[in-house]
Amino acid sequence: MKIATFTTVLLAATLLALPTITAAAEYQPQPFQQGKDVIWLPTPDGLVTKMLDLAKVTTRDVIIDLGSGDGRTVIAAGKRGIRALGIEYNPEMVEFASRAAQKEGVADKVKFVKADLFETDFSEATVITMYLLSSLNLKLRPKILGLKAGTRIVSHAFDMNDWKADDTTTFDGRHAYLWIVPAQTEGRWRSTLGELVIKQNFQFFEGTLQVGGKPVEITNGRINGDRLSFTAGLSQYSGRVSGNRIEGAVSGAASGTWSATLHSDNPVSSPQNH
Repeated sequence: MKIATFTTVLLAATLLALPTITAAAEYQPQPFQQGKDVIWLPTPDGLVTKMLDLAKVTTRDVIIDLGSGDGRTVIAAGKRGIRALGIEYNPEMVEFASRAAQKEGVADKVKFVKADLFETDFSEATVITMYLLSSLNLKLRPKILGLKAGTRIVSHAFDMNDWKADDTTTFDGRHAYLWIVPAQTEGRWRSTLGELVIKQNFQFFEGTLQVGGKPVEITNGRINGDRLSFTAGLSQYSGRVSGNRIEGAVSGAASGTWSATLHSDNPVSSPQNH
C-alpha cells in the first residue's frame, strides 16, 4: 500500500512538473549555430532600427527579410505598422519568431515561413533586408535587379561587389548598405531630341545623345529607381522610365519636355546582367 501511494505521488509530481520541463526545453536560437547557407548571428537591435531608417520605410511598404532568424527585423517593422514577411529555412526558427511576434503584439502585421530564399518569389517586396554573405548577395543579385525599379535593398555587413551602394549607415562599428533597384535603361532610344544611346552600369550610365544631328557624350548619368538624369552638352535632362518609355524635362541651354521610346535593348553588354 505504501508502495502504491509512493508511486501515485511520484506520478502526480512528474505530471505537475511537465509544463516546467516543456518550457525549459523550448527552442532558443544560439549565436553561431549552423544554418543552410550561413551561420546565424543576430543583427543588433540598434542596427535594425538604422537599417529600416536607411530604407525610409513607411506603412505603404512591404518588407521581406531574407534569412529572418529570430525575427527581430520583421517584428521591428511590424511595430512600425508595416507588413513584413520573414523567409527562414530552419523550421524551429520560424516557430520561435512566430511566437515572438505573438508576444510583441504584431502577429496581425507579420508572418514567417519556412522556405529556401533562393527558390522564393519576393517580387511583392518594396524593401528587402538581409544579413547573408557577399557571395550569397551576388548569387541573389540577378533576381534582385529584376525587381520593380525603386525597390530598396538593405544588407547588414555584406556588399554587392561592383554594384556600389547608394547609401550606408553605421551602428556601434557595424555597417549596413542600401541599394535602390534601378530601372533597366540599357539600349538605343528614339527620342524627340534624336537618338539616345545608353550603356548602363547598375545605377550609373554613359552614352550619347544626338543634338543638332551630332552625337554628344552623356555625363553624370544616374538612375534612382525609375528616375534618370544626365547632362549632354550644356543641357541637363531628367525623366521617368516606364517600361520602354521615358518622359521628362530638359533645362539649361535648351528647355522644355522630351520623351523617348526604346527600339533596341542591346547596344553593348551591361555588367549588371552578369
